[in-house]
Amino acid sequence: MTGRNMLLALDQGTTSTRAILFDAGLAPVAVAQRELPQHFPSPGWVEHDAEQILAHALEVMRQAAAAAQRPIAGIGITNQRETTVLWRRDTGQPVHRAIVWQDRRTADFCARLPAGMVTERTGLLPDPYFSAGKLAWLLDNVPGARADAEAGRLCFGTIDSFLLFRLTEGRVHATDATNACRTLLWNIHTGEWDEELLRLFAIPRTILPEVRDCAAEFGETTALGRPLPIRGMAGDQHAATLGQACFAPGMMKSTYGTGCFALLVTGDQPVMSRHRLLTTLAWQLGGKRAYALEGAIFNAGSTVQWLRDGLGIIASAAEATELAAQADPAQQVHLVPAFTGLGAPWWDAGARAAILGLTRGAGRAEICRAALEAVAFQTEDLLAAMRADTGGPITTIRVDGGMANSDWTMQQLADITGAIVDRPTVTETTALGAAWLAGLQAGLLPGPEEAPTHWRLERRFTPRSGTDAAARHAAWLDAVRRVRS
Repeated sequence: MTGRNMLLALDQGTTSTRAILFDAGLAPVAVAQRELPQHFPSPGWVEHDAEQILAHALEVMRQAAAAAQRPIAGIGITNQRETTVLWRRDTGQPVHRAIVWQDRRTADFCARLPAGMVTERTGLLPDPYFSAGKLAWLLDNVPGARADAEAGRLCFGTIDSFLLFRLTEGRVHATDATNACRTLLWNIHTGEWDEELLRLFAIPRTILPEVRDCAAEFGETTALGRPLPIRGMAGDQHAATLGQACFAPGMMKSTYGTGCFALLVTGDQPVMSRHRLLTTLAWQLGGKRAYALEGAIFNAGSTVQWLRDGLGIIASAAEATELAAQADPAQQVHLVPAFTGLGAPWWDAGARAAILGLTRGAGRAEICRAALEAVAFQTEDLLAAMRADTGGPITTIRVDGGMANSDWTMQQLADITGAIVDRPTVTETTALGAAWLAGLQAGLLPGPEEAPTHWRLERRFTPRSGTDAAARHAAWLDAVRRVRS
């Protein structure tokens, strides 16, 4: 990175909002974070307060930016994807709580959609996970929303778009291609909002944001007390792919946060999955799109959070790892974390979580082990589908996210998948990717065609022999079968 300017990344996630200030070498200088409360108004429903998200975003950005000793060249925004906000164009006020990506209220509606046409155009499956069904629900269930939308008085967006609108005081209603491609309304082949999909979901075009590259001039904010340009934007998993420097086809990253999301870069042509994975954008830069295969697991870190907050059997994530290491390996306990259904490759919205194989000899340690092992088993399910779709091996996984800090969990991941697991020095790669995009747009960083300088290995986990990985995975698949709807 040339010059001495700094970069500020806003990482708005499902369970927290954080801002990280990066120096001229893309090393973190300051971090500020706030946990985000979850709202569960009905079984299977998950909501966020968008105004609270904005307040937290402003708070953490101001705290992190206060550490800047040199000018900030740009802000990069990365966000929880698919979470849907509908707000008033004149005031910026949401008309309803944001409907979170985990929400399953539209399962029956999505089951009636023409799967073939939807997948062909979007690379996605007609699942409640994505934004269009949530948006249709808001238009049909918030009093007056559809009439206001058709009259041009409302705006739709994912969290990035909402934050951008408010940070620019309503001057910019835009999103980037990686967020647009997760709505079920954007055609991954043409790079445009799809008229037939808009008719299918009954979505007025007037409420949609403009779609831009991931590195672009998104406007200027004065919310931090001085004018600062917003120069990068990407959904969290795409930002993590960039932060992990997975620029070449065949490279793969897997992020372990609230959920687990694995992206395998496939190049400048989309590979349509035959094994119920998602075909998605990896990024769009300079008007050119790069694609990836993605496997989405809905519950990973959220399972550990449930052990803490729901069951009350641990006080912290670190305690879960300590207990898991002490568990009796003879106890064959499995926890299938289908709290909000199962994602790829099952896509079973009706599945529900279960703990199986309990005996009187099982306790807290065995349940914690089962929760952490579920991450490795679910990742192997994704890798099996990716191998089948591409016809090639996957030898290395670059990992990030909060759970990647657990050595025990990452070793289990290597053992179960048979792949080398590489953990970088900076595991907050979503924020790193957002900062990289802002630096790229500012002309401070080289493009993806040049050798990356921002990725460094911290620790490598290699598969161990004698772990009975195949038998353990077979037992896991049997547990999944038992919770399927």
